[in-house]
Amino acid sequence: MSGASFISTTIPYVNASPHLGHALEWVQTDAFARHMAMRGQDVYVLSGSDENALKNVLAAEKAGVSAEELVASNVVFFEELMKRLEVGLTRFIRTSVDQDHIDGAVEIWRRMAASGDIYTKEYSGLYCVGCEQFYGEDELVDGKCPEHLTVPDLVSETNYFFKLSRYGDRLLSALDSGEIKIVPETRRNEVTSFVRAGLEDISISRSMARARGWGIPVPDDDSQVMYVWIDALTNYTNALGWFRDDENWRKYWVEADDRVHVVGKGVTRFHAVYWPAMLMSAGLPLPTEIMVHGYITAGGRKIGKSLGNAVDPVALVEQFGVNAIRYFLLADFSPFGDGDFSEERLVSRYNTDLANGLGNLVSRVTSMTQRYREGIVPAPGPVEAPEQSLAEQVAVSARESLEAMVRYDHREALTKVWDLVRRTNAYVDERAPWHLAKAGTPESEALLDTTLHHLVGAVRQLGGLIQPYLPVPSAAILEALGEKAESVPAADAWLSDLTGRAITKPPALFPRLELPTDAS
Repeated sequence: MSGASFISTTIPYVNASPHLGHALEWVQTDAFARHMAMRGQDVYVLSGSDENALKNVLAAEKAGVSAEELVASNVVFFEELMKRLEVGLTRFIRTSVDQDHIDGAVEIWRRMAASGDIYTKEYSGLYCVGCEQFYGEDELVDGKCPEHLTVPDLVSETNYFFKLSRYGDRLLSALDSGEIKIVPETRRNEVTSFVRAGLEDISISRSMARARGWGIPVPDDDSQVMYVWIDALTNYTNALGWFRDDENWRKYWVEADDRVHVVGKGVTRFHAVYWPAMLMSAGLPLPTEIMVHGYITAGGRKIGKSLGNAVDPVALVEQFGVNAIRYFLLADFSPFGDGDFSEERLVSRYNTDLANGLGNLVSRVTSMTQRYREGIVPAPGPVEAPEQSLAEQVAVSARESLEAMVRYDHREALTKVWDLVRRTNAYVDERAPWHLAKAGTPESEALLDTTLHHLVGAVRQLGGLIQPYLPVPSAAILEALGEKAESVPAADAWLSDLTGRAITKPPALFPRLELPTDAS
């Protein structure tokens, strides 16, 4: 065990501005990475932009600019949105200009060729520019691409091919043994069935003419460029400098405990079949886990740029704030299935869970500590059944939320965290500190000390548990309780070292939201 982990998003095409589906994957990946860090891992987080696609070229032609100008202009929107969403990256890689990527893609091609896995042949097929992939007629729906609902182009040309068919048995072995773990199980079953049905060799280049001169040239053949997916998939290892045996490559891939790709269900085959086979051919270590998420839908249809129903995440962040967006994507959407988006649900979920739930709890606890004990956490008095019940919930929520994240189930994890929010709010009402303070007897004062001590401890635990999902509010809560922002109290230490701490009241963490007046 190296204590290091690698996790990546897919790298999106930058032919247009990002949509909410991109935000979902980025926020998911960020939460997983922060959770890994909570467990003590040294985490490398990678994202980037897929710039060598024909769809980028066509978008540039339509805009009357060069492909180089288009991708350089659009990539800024992706980087800016990641910052707005508070996604922490180690590296953002650009496939058209990053020399590490270009050199690494070329070297992987050369290794695959040296393994005898690359050859040329004439080919005809149905090609969807939106997906940047060939489809068989049996894969189409009413003659259209199942993802983009467009009729694919019939393409005939001489291309380089990769002998994917050689790797069926090795892929099945890796999948069956758990060497490559695919989450959820339904996606693993789909991939396994696909491989068992027999693999065909795949085209891995495009003519320079059809690519309009855009892309990474095939080594020793300037008439062809690498097929965009074959080029793009290599970004995961290229960013780590594998081809020069960089220290990052050894630490975060070769010796890493986890090598995780977070991907959408539409690109599962590329990441769970093509990419591992390429790595096998090149003699490089495989990813350990592939987490496959569903789509954000609108009216039951996948949202996307090409379908004309994209939701602008920048506008959502500006209108509702980053905490609302992060929380809604992680608490409301299944990590593995599709989910419909609506502003009404976003506002309702935020107000119920954050404004009225956690935010109100933090405000009550810090205010009462200041009012009744001048902001100093008292030593606890007698501990009775309500305190024992609260302690049990602290232990359960801490354990089960962390276990859920190990399974990449952020929605279940937040459900377990909010069990503690509700239990702590209920404890406030059970003990009614205002009545204890009003009574003024030695017994009531001792019980008030116990109550405040336990409330501060529960809020402290909540501040740590929400860190992967809401990092800025987490830091504000912990700092208000005299805790280091990056610390996450262990479940069995939630009450330790609290006596005598000076507590401050943070600014309102989650102001209530209202729907715009024109919302339907």
